[in-house]
Amino acid sequence: MPDISQTFAENLDRIYTIWKQRVRDDRKIKSSQKLTESALGNSVPKFLDGIVNALSQKIDEPVNEIAIASLEHGTHRFEQGFDIREVAREYRLLRETIFDVLAETLLELSAQEQQHTFRLIDAIIDEASADCFQQFVDKQLEDIDKVRKQQILNYQEISRLLQLNQTNFSYLAHEIKNPLQSIMGYSELLLNQQQKSEENNSLSLNHIEQVLMSSRQLLQLVNDSLALARSQREEYNLNLQSFSLVSFLKNAIATIQPLADAKKLDLKLTCDRAPENITTDLTYLQQIVNNLLSNAVRYTDTGYIETIAETLENEQYAIIIRDTGIGIDAEEYDDVFEPFTRASSNIAAVHRQGSTGLGLAIVKRLVTLLKGKIILESTLDRGSAFTVIFPQHLA
Repeated sequence: MPDISQTFAENLDRIYTIWKQRVRDDRKIKSSQKLTESALGNSVPKFLDGIVNALSQKIDEPVNEIAIASLEHGTHRFEQGFDIREVAREYRLLRETIFDVLAETLLELSAQEQQHTFRLIDAIIDEASADCFQQFVDKQLEDIDKVRKQQILNYQEISRLLQLNQTNFSYLAHEIKNPLQSIMGYSELLLNQQQKSEENNSLSLNHIEQVLMSSRQLLQLVNDSLALARSQREEYNLNLQSFSLVSFLKNAIATIQPLADAKKLDLKLTCDRAPENITTDLTYLQQIVNNLLSNAVRYTDTGYIETIAETLENEQYAIIIRDTGIGIDAEEYDDVFEPFTRASSNIAAVHRQGSTGLGLAIVKRLVTLLKGKIILESTLDRGSAFTVIFPQHLA
């Protein structure tokens, strides 16, 4: 009766050569096409030697060298860019090749020897492929973990740079405010003197007024930028208090009344269904409503601006600010809430009115801070309606 381990040893080179060719020819193992002969074989010769030793020792478990060779094979294949299905197919082809080459010798064995040999080789290949797959997966997880750690480091560095940038920006903006306010103060003083002077020069007055207007626009830009930077750093602290919503809205409209009167716009207030009292941060709600009312006046040339307050279900309330202005295209609804972004229909009005392009971005962040949401509805050339919905009593 032939010695199967000796026959296996004598056919090692043949098994190895046939297996490599089958791997090359297999269209489902595309990664093998780019490898050299030595790279293609990598740890397989060690693995085959281990099978010879296992057969000669008549043991049912693979020896250590088989496990080591399988782990090396998994590492190499991962580094070579194989996917797990290609590796599985390699082991399948190796199993087929071994039994094809040993077929004649196996037929000469007794039924008991055949069964033992088949079971042993199958067990070795199954265990080896499992070790290889485990190593392959471990390498993938290790790679993923490296990427995750690098992403964390990148995020921390980006956060640090953003924080540094925001800090520098805030410092610069505060430094700009002081000389800017001085320019405005002296300009107003000079304007008053020119207006009282008997030798009034209309050209000089116009120049001074332009300086004042530009200074106010620049100051508004600085203030809005600081508010936006503060919201991005989440530096807001809520100061909750209860107050009358109707009185609050009346005061807000009174503040915007001079701007509306200058454009002959009608300001309306409807509060029949408003809640009596609400609990929220008064300052931030003022900023939201003032921004929305200012925008409504800025982009409305004729008609009216209506403010509506009403109670909703689930202890919520809504403030709706509707105008008959130039409107916003539906495709630009999301864009108008981004910093320094304006609807294309508003560009001309922006140049006339001096918008900073930050108002709605700040509004959206403040609405979120007050646990609310904002809804925009608009039609070009017919007007817009901004609805903000909040809990009646913010906790």
